Amino acid sequence: ADTATRPRERPRPRSRYFLSCVCERYDAPSTVDMASSALMKRMSRSRAAARMVSAPFASSVDASAACVGASAHARAWSSSASSNDASALKEVIRARLPGVNARLKAIKQAHGEKSLGEVTVNMAMGGMRGITAMLYETSLLDAEEGIRFRGYSIPELREALPKAAGGDEPLPEGIMWLMLTGEIPSAEQVKMLSEELVRRADVPQCVHDVLEALPKNTHPMTQLSCALLALQPESKFAKAYQAGVHKTTYWEYAFEDSMDIIAKLPAVCSIIYRRTFKGGELVAADKTLDWAGNFAHMMGHDSEAVKELMRLYMTIHVDHEGGNVSAHTTHLVGSALSDPYLSLVAGLNGLAGPLHGLANQEVLKWLNEARAQVGDDVTKEQLTEFVWATLKSGRVVPGYGHGVLRKTDPRYTCQREFALKHLPDDPMFKLVGKLFEVVPDVLTATGKVKNPWPNVDAHSGVLLQYYGITEENFYTVLFGASRAIGVLSQLTLSRASGYPIERPKSVTSAWIEDKFGKVE
Repeated sequence: ADTATRPRERPRPRSRYFLSCVCERYDAPSTVDMASSALMKRMSRSRAAARMVSAPFASSVDASAACVGASAHARAWSSSASSNDASALKEVIRARLPGVNARLKAIKQAHGEKSLGEVTVNMAMGGMRGITAMLYETSLLDAEEGIRFRGYSIPELREALPKAAGGDEPLPEGIMWLMLTGEIPSAEQVKMLSEELVRRADVPQCVHDVLEALPKNTHPMTQLSCALLALQPESKFAKAYQAGVHKTTYWEYAFEDSMDIIAKLPAVCSIIYRRTFKGGELVAADKTLDWAGNFAHMMGHDSEAVKELMRLYMTIHVDHEGGNVSAHTTHLVGSALSDPYLSLVAGLNGLAGPLHGLANQEVLKWLNEARAQVGDDVTKEQLTEFVWATLKSGRVVPGYGHGVLRKTDPRYTCQREFALKHLPDDPMFKLVGKLFEVVPDVLTATGKVKNPWPNVDAHSGVLLQYYGITEENFYTVLFGASRAIGVLSQLTLSRASGYPIERPKSVTSAWIEDKFGKVE
């Protein structure tokens, strides 16, 4: 809004140093005259692009703010580029890129024409399940092993990733580093990343204003989308693109936006939590804490155990390969070169859907229903009858089964281990454990279920409830904050390797009949 009221400035002469940097960035001859000419051409293109800027959600003030002069864009680009050098993580990514991209090029040259598998009509009509059609580096889901993050299983990461002082659970900053680099970070590297996130964590007043303008009963996920869109005018990626930066540098600005978003998420989410459920009284950040520990603190939960739970929760929900709704949507929207703010909001709106991010709420409702009907001192026989009654009523058993997995979700297992250590006598935990002994046999007996084993949602809500985070409508916000780390890491890598815009082919039902035969 400030830039919208500021008079358009004429491009100022650039210093010889700045122009020589332009030459170096674009591999142009290092003469000031040629660099000046290249810069002015880029600024001219930026003016034309600025006149065309439009966003469906923008007010007239937003639109005018997007159309600031090319000189302002160039200054923002120059300032951003010079400040970015302080990030150790960024320099590790930069050093790895030549080798990463050379390998991808070699893979494409060697195997580009080879088939990844057959696509059937059932796949096309069944939500594209089983179609292998994406390159997504941060995680891989194996039907038998479960999720691996950059090749590491959850048990391996709980052991290898750095932890908070005196803690046993991995710090989410560590898995963020791993996803972006493919390397397990040292404790010192994680400390530097934590400090970098603290420096970026302040939330501008406009976010508070936007949230206060919403009705009090607005769903927390809607509030999260609105808050992130309020931050979008600060997108370094959007400004750099309009300034005409070279496409090989897109990843740098995607990285900067991703860092800014992830840094601000604990504060943004906590504002939503406190405003919606705690009367609006906010808790100031503790800048000595790690990302997840401070998240719990700002929500108003200060025990060391709940901070440990938050570290574990934020680590294990971070990614689940690229085909799920939130990851795929973020990837798809980002492939159009929408900035990370817009891309993440699109993914979060997918996460808000009942079939994706609300499953742990459904589990809690079902568990409470079970306790109401059979009590806490329940036998396996009584639980078996209850599970059969659920199925015969036409409902599914929530928290069991998975579209890809064919064994117990390792994310369930690590949460069970956490509960055995911290809350072994909790009645809800005991019920979850008894169901683990009953449900797989019942589902197998139906003959219709490929995976009768528990998934991550079978356990997460119980842990949150135990530590006083009882507001079920907020659970998807926590899920989204964790998932942001994974999808924004991949978004950065996608820009670094120049992934193209995604555009699969669709067909009509008539086309299928024309190809394979009419049906009665």
